[in-house]
Amino acid sequence: MHIGKGAASNPDTSPDRKSLATLPGHAIGIDFGTTNSVVAIASPNGHVETLVWPTASGPTETFRTALMFWREGRKTLHAAGPKAIERAIAQETEQRFIQSIKTYLASPLFTETRLYGERFTIERLIEIFLGHLLEELSPETLKDMPVTGGRPVIFAGENPNEDLAVARLQAAYAGAGLPQVALAYEPLGAAYWYARALQRDETVLVADFGGGTSDFSVLRFHLRGKSLETEALAHSGVGIAGDTFDYRIIDHVVAPRLGKGTSYRSFEKLLPMPAYFYAAFAQWHQLSWLKSGTTLAELKKLAAVSEEPRMIEDLGTLIEMDLGFELYRAVGTLKAELSSAKEALFTFDREGIKIEAEVKRSDFESWIAPDLAKIAEAMESAIAKANVQPKDIDAVFMTGGTSFVPAVRQLFTKRFGKDRIHVGDAFQSVASGLALLALDQTRLKT
Repeated sequence: MHIGKGAASNPDTSPDRKSLATLPGHAIGIDFGTTNSVVAIASPNGHVETLVWPTASGPTETFRTALMFWREGRKTLHAAGPKAIERAIAQETEQRFIQSIKTYLASPLFTETRLYGERFTIERLIEIFLGHLLEELSPETLKDMPVTGGRPVIFAGENPNEDLAVARLQAAYAGAGLPQVALAYEPLGAAYWYARALQRDETVLVADFGGGTSDFSVLRFHLRGKSLETEALAHSGVGIAGDTFDYRIIDHVVAPRLGKGTSYRSFEKLLPMPAYFYAAFAQWHQLSWLKSGTTLAELKKLAAVSEEPRMIEDLGTLIEMDLGFELYRAVGTLKAELSSAKEALFTFDREGIKIEAEVKRSDFESWIAPDLAKIAEAMESAIAKANVQPKDIDAVFMTGGTSFVPAVRQLFTKRFGKDRIHVGDAFQSVASGLALLALDQTRLKT
C-alpha cells in the first residue's frame, strides 16, 4: 500500500461539502462508530475534509450514531444524529430512541425488532442511519466515488459472528446506495492518518478506542520518496471500550438508586429484584428495547410489592419516558470530569428522578480494572502476533474518546514510555485515514 501525504483543513474555511464531493478523483472514508460517526472526503492531492453538520450549539464534525422513531398518522418517521438528539431532549411526543446499534451486528440473536408495528432488521436500521449520515451527498456522487468504511478488528458482543457482522454491514451499505464500499480495519485507517506526516521508517502500534471495541494494529511504514509503503504486521481487538466503562458507572452508581439490590414480597417470601432488568438497563444498545408494554406492566406490579417502590417507579419512568440519552449525557459528563479530576459529582435530574453521587476516580478505576486487563491482553496479543518486542515499537498512536481515560493512557505510558505516545484527534483520525486509504487504492488500480 502507498500513502499520499495529505492534511485536514479547518471546517470553517472548507468548500461546500456538496461541491467538494462532486469533483472527480475524490474518495470517501466512513467511520460508522458505536457512539459517533464521521465522514471524510479526500481530494486527489491527499487533502482531507470532514463533513460538518449543524446543531443547536454550533457545527459539528461528529454525527451521533443514534436514531429516533416516532409516529405521525399512519407513518413511522425517523431522524438520526443531531436531529435525533434534539428530539430526545425536547421530548415533544411519544418516541423511541435507539443508540449503539453497531453493537448488534455480530449477534445472531438480534434478527429484527418491531417499532410501531413495523418490522426493522439490523441491516435496515443501519441503512436508515447511513441514509441520514450521507443525505447531503447525491446518490450519483456516492455511486461513482470510491468508498472505504471502517470495521472493528473484533466485533462487540459475546461470541461475535464476524462473517454475519460483515455481511450485515455490507448489506446495509448497499441498501444506502454504496454497494461498492470496501471495508478496512478501523486502526488501519487511523494508521494512515498518523503516517501522512512521517519522515522516516517506523514500526507503529495503533490503538483505536471506540464505543464498543478497542482495536490494535501493528504496522511497519517504509519511506519511499514522497510516499510510504505500509506493511500490516498484526491486528487484534476486544469487545470492550467506552460503552463497557459506561456500564460500570451505571451498574455501581445509577442502578442501585433504581432498585438494584432491593427486594420485593411474593407469597410472604422476600425475593431480590430480577437481575435481568438491570443487566439490560445498563447497556445502551439494550436500553431502548426495554420500552415495551410487557416490561412496564411487570415493573408496575413489582413496585406494588417492593420494599423500595419509589425506586422501581423511577426505573419504570426512565424507561417509559425514553430518557436513555439524558442518562448517557450524565454518564459522559462524569467520565470527562474524572479524566481531569480525582473526584466528580454525578447528577441526573429528569421527570422527577433525581440521582446525585460523588464518584472518586480511584473507585471508577477499580470498577473497570477487569476491562483494562482485557484491553492490555489484546494489545499484547497484537505485538506478539507481529513478532516484535515492545522496544521495537517506534511510536504508539492512540485515537478514540476512551483514549483520554487516564487509566487507559497509563497502560500505554507504563508499557512504552511517555515519549513514544502520540494522541490523534479523538474522532476524525479514523475517517480521514479511511478516505486516504480509499484514495490510495484507487491510484493503485489506475
